[in-house]
Amino acid sequence: MGGSQRPTIKTVAARAGVGRTTVSRVINGSELVSDKAKAAVLAAIAELNYVPNSVARGLVTSRTNSVALVIPESESRLGSEPYFSAVIRGVSTALAKTRTQLQLVLVRDQAERDQLTESVAERRVDGVLLVSVHEHDPLPGLLEDMGLPTVLAGRRSPAESLSHVHSDNAGGAAAAVRHLLARGRRTITTISGPLDMDVARSRLQGWRETLEKAGHEATEHLVVSADFTEEGGETAMRSLLEQLPTLDAVFVASDVMAAGALAELRRQGRSVPGDVSVVGFDDSIIARHSNPPLTSVRQPIEEIGNTIARILLEEISNPEEPRQHVVLPTELVVRESS
Repeated sequence: MGGSQRPTIKTVAARAGVGRTTVSRVINGSELVSDKAKAAVLAAIAELNYVPNSVARGLVTSRTNSVALVIPESESRLGSEPYFSAVIRGVSTALAKTRTQLQLVLVRDQAERDQLTESVAERRVDGVLLVSVHEHDPLPGLLEDMGLPTVLAGRRSPAESLSHVHSDNAGGAAAAVRHLLARGRRTITTISGPLDMDVARSRLQGWRETLEKAGHEATEHLVVSADFTEEGGETAMRSLLEQLPTLDAVFVASDVMAAGALAELRRQGRSVPGDVSVVGFDDSIIARHSNPPLTSVRQPIEEIGNTIARILLEEISNPEEPRQHVVLPTELVVRESS
C-alpha cells in the first residue's frame, strides 16, 4: 500500500470484500462471522499490516476516557422533545465527577450508523449510552457483538439482554387511567407512541389492563398510534374525534403529543376538562405551561440519564459485572386538564 497512511478498518473491509461490521466482529472475536469471511479478513489484515487502535495502544492504556451518547433521532426531535435534554443533563452530571468526556452522536441515516460502527470498532470510545430504543434497531445488537460496554435508556423488549434503565411505564399509564375513571369518565381513549418502541407498548398495556380490570372496553378503535411529536398528537386527536365524537377522555403517551391533542380539541371547540379530560406522560415543562396546565405522569428523566451513565462507568471498569436492569418509579401529577 503506497504512502505512509496507516490502514484503517475501511481499507481492510474493502480489501477483504466485506462490510466494516464484519471486520470489527473478527477483531473482537465474535462468533457471528462465517469461516470464509473470517479467513478473508485475516488475510487482508496480514497483507495490509493492519493494527487495530486498541491493540496499537496496548490494551492497558487503550482507555479513551470518553463515552458516546447515541440518539437515533433527527435534530428537530432533539430540539422539540424536553426528554432528551433532561437525559443529557443527567448523564453530564454523573460524568462531571469523573474525567470522562461525553460525545453526543446523532444517528439519522446509514452513513452515520457506519461512522459510529467504525468509531466503536476502532475503540475511539470506551462505551455507549443509547437513548430512544426502537425494537428492530440493529445498533444495540451491533454494539453487543462488538463487546463494547453499552447501556440503554429504555429497552428493545422485556427480554432485553443489555443493561438498561427505564421508568415504570405500565404503572404510570395505569395511574393515569385510574384517575380518569375516578373522575367519572366513560370513554377513555389513548394516543400511543410508535409501537416499535417498548416504552409505547408498555404505556398502552397499562392503559388496556386498567380499563379491562375496571370492566370497561379497551378495544383497538379507542387507540390511535402516533410518533411522539406535537403534529402526531394533533392528527391522532382529530382521528379519534372522527371515530368517537362522544369520547370524554384521552390518555396521551407523552406531553409533546398531548400539546398537539389540546390544540386540536380547542380547534374543534371542545372544552378541557369540561368535555374531554386529558392526561399526558413525562411531566415536562410543556405540562406546566400548556393551556390548561396538563395532568401528567412524572418520570424521573434526569435520574434515568444519571443512572445509565453510572452503570456504564461500572461496566467499563469491570466488564465481568452482571448486567443491570433498573426500573424507576413514576407518579401522577394532577393539574387542571383532568
